[in-house]
Amino acid sequence: MIETVHVPLEGRAYDVRIGADLLDRAGVEIAPLLKRPRVAIVTDAHVADLHLKALEAALAAEGIASVSLTLPAGESTKGWPQFERTVEWLLEQKVERRDVVVALGGGVIGDLVGFAAAVLRRGVRFVQIPTSLLAQVDSSVGGKTGINAPQGKNLIGAFHQPALVLADISVLNTLPKRDFLAGYGEVVKYGLLGDAAFFDWQDQNAARIAARDPEALAYAVKRSVEMKAEIVVRDETEQGDRALLNLGHTFCHAFEAATGYSDRLLHGEGVAIGCALAFELSSRLGLCSQEEPSRVREMLSTMGMKVTLADIDGDLPDARALLDLMGQDKKVIDGQLRFILARGIGQAFVTSEVPADTVLHLLQDALSER
Repeated sequence: MIETVHVPLEGRAYDVRIGADLLDRAGVEIAPLLKRPRVAIVTDAHVADLHLKALEAALAAEGIASVSLTLPAGESTKGWPQFERTVEWLLEQKVERRDVVVALGGGVIGDLVGFAAAVLRRGVRFVQIPTSLLAQVDSSVGGKTGINAPQGKNLIGAFHQPALVLADISVLNTLPKRDFLAGYGEVVKYGLLGDAAFFDWQDQNAARIAARDPEALAYAVKRSVEMKAEIVVRDETEQGDRALLNLGHTFCHAFEAATGYSDRLLHGEGVAIGCALAFELSSRLGLCSQEEPSRVREMLSTMGMKVTLADIDGDLPDARALLDLMGQDKKVIDGQLRFILARGIGQAFVTSEVPADTVLHLLQDALSER
């Protein structure tokens, strides 16, 4: 069964299609978008080994020709060198404004290819085929595209909505356990930021999700996408409500920078740790009871996810240096850090009214547990 979540942005509306074996239907799904039967696919080496042939076959079955570029796998790909390589390759392939570029991969590929599509000929259409849980529930939806800079994560980019998203939950079976759990950090985030009932469902279905039960996965992806779509439609370019989607990310991005955007810390792992710290910070500020951060940590632990700074391998900078890294975050306005805090599970809000000393002490305490 294929579920559809519609993202009704005026003039840029699109569908997110969610279900098993969607990759095998990619030709049928993409064909209506094409002015000519040809697409350019960009993927990474790991995903290409697993899924590129299936995508090419599905396109060929509908008479759609394809060319492909395979980039190195990993977060370090999401920078200027591979971005430049991608744009120049697309130009070499004579991709026109009416053509479609396909991003086949996780969040790194989706973000980079979406940004390339945004700037190529001042904007060509692209289709997201997210192959990781994190990308399916978060980065493939909403039109945020971009690359990292030495100064911080996602500091260079553009808003460019996809023309279609195909979230094939069958491909999630090929994910290593660590990558799967990292992606689940974003699923947990949705319950924490705005749907306590969804968090309760996650709590009750932890074993099914860990076992990658198709029905449970389909619901987790669909509910996450629904929540993101609702927020994106209200606030496409993150002037207000969309910042709620960054729950845990102010901490997360600092930790990612501190670990050199390496596989010491995957993005979704940083989000999970960041969500736990955001709730702990909320508790220390008297916004919610201590029971709430305990529930968050317990849920993450039950799933076998990273919960604290002690779960990050290797050395980390001191608390002051981590706080400075937070200052590079895109959510800084007039030098004020914006945090997403919570009055309880499902009750997140955005604020700049957070004393730096409180954050510093929180980080010092978290580091002392290592």
